[in-house]
Parts: sequence; structure tokens; C-alpha cells
Amino acid sequence: MELDGRVVVVTGGTRGVGAGIARSFLAAGAEVIVCARRPPDQEVAADGRKAAFTPVDLRDPAAVHAFFDTVAHRHGRLDCLVNNAGGTPYRLLGEGGAQRHARVVELNLLAPMTASLAAYPWLRQARGSVVMIGSVSGTRPSPGTAAYGAAKAGLENLARSMAVEWAPDVRVNSLVLGMVRTELAHLHYGDETGIAAVGATVPLGRLAEPADVGEAAVFLASDRAAYISGASLLVHGGGERPAFLDAATVNKEN
Repeated sequence: MELDGRVVVVTGGTRGVGAGIARSFLAAGAEVIVCARRPPDQEVAADGRKAAFTPVDLRDPAAVHAFFDTVAHRHGRLDCLVNNAGGTPYRLLGEGGAQRHARVVELNLLAPMTASLAAYPWLRQARGSVVMIGSVSGTRPSPGTAAYGAAKAGLENLARSMAVEWAPDVRVNSLVLGMVRTELAHLHYGDETGIAAVGATVPLGRLAEPADVGEAAVFLASDRAAYISGASLLVHGGGERPAFLDAATVNKEN
């Protein structure tokens, strides 16, 4: 398979989008290590192969450096880092103090930078790559998740700068995600009726599945993307229909 012998770390790879990414890498033949603060409820596996799990708090730089050193020494190499860990609760800016919002930025921007710096010596040795998992929240207004949107905007810019600084040894790219259906989708979109209604607003007619994100990540990590660095690949099903089109009183279809 195309990633036979490659070693991949997926942060936050124990559930949701991260688990989908890890399964896609397993199916492509890679050795996969997932990390998070807590172990998965069930093993992350695909095609009869399992991802290894290591508990790590990505906000602890010393622990992060020790983790990547252990991975590289145990497996002999590190070929790809997928910075997937992140997230945020819904919180309007005026409803939380600056410290709470800063913790969101820490998890979604500073932690990926910490992980990338810790992984860099090993990635450079393997001429590997970094894949940042971004969000459309970083490209448009993000009411209720403003700190998250700001962090994701920063993450995309960080990836572009890293791609220039670390070339030609390490490629760095971003996946900019729209809405994804995970086991937690009901918390954001409601019941099945709500999820279907939200999916109908997407041009392709549905939310992404974690596997859709995983396949895109495998592509960016593979030799097929050998000349792609500093790029942002939109994985959003066509984006969002502009609200003004529905509000306008002209050009309406009969």
C-alpha cells in the first residue's frame, strides 16, 4: 500500500475526525500512533490493524517532546504529523473571561505549534510532512466560537510560514474543514432531522464523514502530493450558500 513502512502520529486521534483520519492511514498501510489525554472508548482499527495509543497533554511542552522522542526511537522514524486535536464549547465572547478564551487558543493554535516543533527533527530526517486540521471557522465570522475561529485562522497562517521555513525537508499543508458528522454531531446540530436539515445546506447535500477527511489527509502525506506544500485544501462539500441570495428580492426562480 502507498504508505507501507511510514509512521504517522495523529493528535486527538481517539474519536471523531481524528479517529477517522487514523483509520484512513491504517488502511493505507501506515503505522499509526494516536495521542490524547484520555484513552479511546474502543481501539482505533481498520483492515485488521490497530493504532497504538499514548496519553499526552499537548499543552505540556516537556511531555510533548518526550512523546515524539519515544515514538521516533521506538519506530525508527516519523513520517507525518497530523495536528488534529482541538475544539471548543459554544461561548459568546461576553460570557467568558479572557482566560477561558485563551485556553481555546492554547489548544487550537499553541498546542499544534508545540507538537510540530517537537516532531520537526524527526520529520526532517525522514523528509516527512505536517498536516494541520483547520476549519472554515477561521475563514469567516465565527459567532459563539470566536476564539476558536481566530486560532484556526492563525493555524492556517502558521502552516504557510512553516512550509517556507522548513522547505525543502518538510512539507506543511492544511485541511480546512466544514461540518463533519461524528458521534458528537447531535451536540452541534440536534437530532437526525436537524443533522439532515443542516446537511441540506451544503452544496453536496450532506455533512462530511470522518473518512472524507482521512482520505484527504492521506493524500497530502503521500508521494502523490510531493510538490504540494503551504497549501490549504478545502474539505467543505462546496461551502455555504451566501445568505444574501435568499434575502434578495430579484433573480428568484419560479
